[in-house]
Amino acid sequence: MTDLAAPDLTSTTPPRCPGPSVQDYLDQDSRPVPEVLRYQANDVPGDEDIPVERYISADWAAKEFDRVWRRVWQFACLARDIPRVGDHEVYEIGTESVIVVRTAPDTIRAFVNVCLHRGRKLRTSGGHVARFRCPFHGFTWQLDGTLQSVPCSWDFPLLDRDSYRLPEVAVDTWRGFVFVNLDPAAGPLADHLGTFEEYFVWPVEQRHKTLHVAKILPCNWKVAQDAFIESFHVIATHPQLLRWLADANSQYDATAGQPNWSRMITVQGAPSPHLRGRVSEQAVLEAFYESRRSAAAPGRDLRSEGAAPPAVSGTDYSNVSDCELLDAVSHLVFPNFHVWGGAKSNIVYRFRPDGLDPDSCVVEIMFLGAARGNGPAGIRWLSADEPFASIPDLGLLGPVFDQDCENLPHVQLGLKASRKPGITLSRYQESRIRHFHNALETWMET
Repeated sequence: MTDLAAPDLTSTTPPRCPGPSVQDYLDQDSRPVPEVLRYQANDVPGDEDIPVERYISADWAAKEFDRVWRRVWQFACLARDIPRVGDHEVYEIGTESVIVVRTAPDTIRAFVNVCLHRGRKLRTSGGHVARFRCPFHGFTWQLDGTLQSVPCSWDFPLLDRDSYRLPEVAVDTWRGFVFVNLDPAAGPLADHLGTFEEYFVWPVEQRHKTLHVAKILPCNWKVAQDAFIESFHVIATHPQLLRWLADANSQYDATAGQPNWSRMITVQGAPSPHLRGRVSEQAVLEAFYESRRSAAAPGRDLRSEGAAPPAVSGTDYSNVSDCELLDAVSHLVFPNFHVWGGAKSNIVYRFRPDGLDPDSCVVEIMFLGAARGNGPAGIRWLSADEPFASIPDLGLLGPVFDQDCENLPHVQLGLKASRKPGITLSRYQESRIRHFHNALETWMET
């Protein structure tokens, strides 16, 4: 395993907000902290503005689809979404449609979701089938992609049954997440993930999808994603969080040496430095529990006991660090796989284009936790005027997402109206955005 002792980047890392750092809080943790959380590195090169064109241009969106989405490994579904042979999900990106199917108890494969006869999509949604039968004329394929039957086969004398297979798409898994790659010459998923595997130490593969919510937003997918890889916007967009979220003290790990992933750690159960010491520990505690609509025990030390003590949760967290119980440890694997680390549960975000429209995107939130009910949670689509807060199981995250969604359409419209050809990023707090765009530029240029 790679030595995770971070290099001393003090002299090269951009200045950070005064006050306790994430590492200062970890020094005071009541339990041993995983070594990976002691890693800190930020050496993202560049200060130039990010061109507005890549957010609003249809030409850029088309090139991005060809040069990135047709070539990169991308998260399609969870292996637990398709537990039985014949279970499948439909993953769509741009103009591409892929069936991800379990063909054997220990085998997942992916195929282009198109009938080879007249081009109709074989499946319009996930589900369970014994074979893939086109609803238009009835051409049918086995789960392994081989042709099973052709209606009126006498009328297709030149059809070669052996070669009339569904085109296959590269597929691989990481910790229970299924990734696909549309490029026949794609390298291994492990090469794309790089060192990410070593730095994500939580057993996410043991967890089940308990919630999946999706919505189409009128903005570019990168406008949406940019908003969720920095905490700089909290002071203006989410002021209700400031009493218990150390927003400006967040640690941003983004380095040119690890071009395909970055990380952000934001301490919870501590006040924002913007409040400048005006909040007592009891006020922090009460605000934290108020945000979750539960009562705080007077005088309790939130960061030393965690948000879910064993007696309440039914799980023994006595050896788990405060950081793993409380803090937001958010990772981004290029281009759009967001997974949170932590001991109790995991949040997963996915932002992707809506077809080739530069002004529209699909935003998804998934919760992973202990299994409940019958099988994994299905996707719940919200209409344009339906807020995330209408989903009670989202809890605190629902209203927070709605606050972000209030901004995003106006960002998209503002970028079109702007006379400034680029957007300006801060050195540190928005370094993950620059890190992502540096990787994006590399893909666009190769």
